[in-house]
Amino acid sequence: MTTRRMMVEVLNGATIFPPPIWMMRQAGRYLPEYRAMRQEAGSFLDLCYNPDFAVEVTLQPIRRFGFDASILFSDILVVPHALGRDLRFEEGRGPLMTPMALEDIDRLDPSGFHEHLAPVYETVSRLRSALPSETTLIGFCGAPWTLATYMIAGHGTPDQAPARLFSHRHPEAFSRLLALLADHSAEYLCRQIEAGADVVQIFDSWAGVLDEISFERWCVEPVARIVRQIRLRHPNVPIIGFPKGAGSLYSTYRERTGVTGLGLDWSVPLSQAVDLQRDGAVQGNLDPMRLVAGGAALQEGVSLILDRLRHGPHVFNLGHGITPQTPIEHVQAMVDQVRSGRGS
Repeated sequence: MTTRRMMVEVLNGATIFPPPIWMMRQAGRYLPEYRAMRQEAGSFLDLCYNPDFAVEVTLQPIRRFGFDASILFSDILVVPHALGRDLRFEEGRGPLMTPMALEDIDRLDPSGFHEHLAPVYETVSRLRSALPSETTLIGFCGAPWTLATYMIAGHGTPDQAPARLFSHRHPEAFSRLLALLADHSAEYLCRQIEAGADVVQIFDSWAGVLDEISFERWCVEPVARIVRQIRLRHPNVPIIGFPKGAGSLYSTYRERTGVTGLGLDWSVPLSQAVDLQRDGAVQGNLDPMRLVAGGAALQEGVSLILDRLRHGPHVFNLGHGITPQTPIEHVQAMVDQVRSGRGS
């Protein structure tokens, strides 16, 4: 008997109601058991690179809420880290790297790439064995543009101006950087699939800061390069693209990149989401602040999404990651409402 994984079915075009549900950053600081494990691990990177810790924190939200999908616990910046860039995380500041100069692009060293990431592949393999058989396992990576924004600036910025300026001043070098990141990200995702991931997601968290020409060049083309390489080896594995903030450019993103499903941020109108749904599955897009607020605001947001997107392939999710201050009881209320299918 074949195990039914509803999220995979939806990404392949099935309409299922109530829809499958999971949350971006569902393993994280809103859970007390995560905070305890994070303290035991000693550092965020130790949490990512130690399979014992990474498996445990990935399973924590599945035990609590029974989500239909589980996403590998890691970080998008392990890819540049595996290419030789330094990386550390500081409380209150997030990821920090040495800012990248033009000459640093040709100094990236992929020679130990898979050896560096071997603990991640082990985590994926162990997760597939530990998860309930019906739970979809999601692997992921950061999109080349988003990775490059952190590599160039050395940290997150409000509008990623350093990377935008770098791309305009040095377009050929920047193109080489994104091609390198795309090729190694594709290999990274293929290895996750081979270790047991059912689905992969590409996070382009900073797609929304690009103008139309740059969006095509730095967001769409590198992701399309990743998708083509995955399809050659794993043609039937669904790929979700999440170009946060893409707005009207969502309409051509799936067609031009070849991704299977579209992750929608909370600013995407549901009328647009319905239109996008005609060409395949969409994922999202509850405002994370409604989940923090709870009560009527949460119920209203969930109801509207369920009502508008119930007639096509839809994976219920937030429009971005859950925030640390989110009360656990609000998450449970959201899950209960989605599972009941209660709209207006």
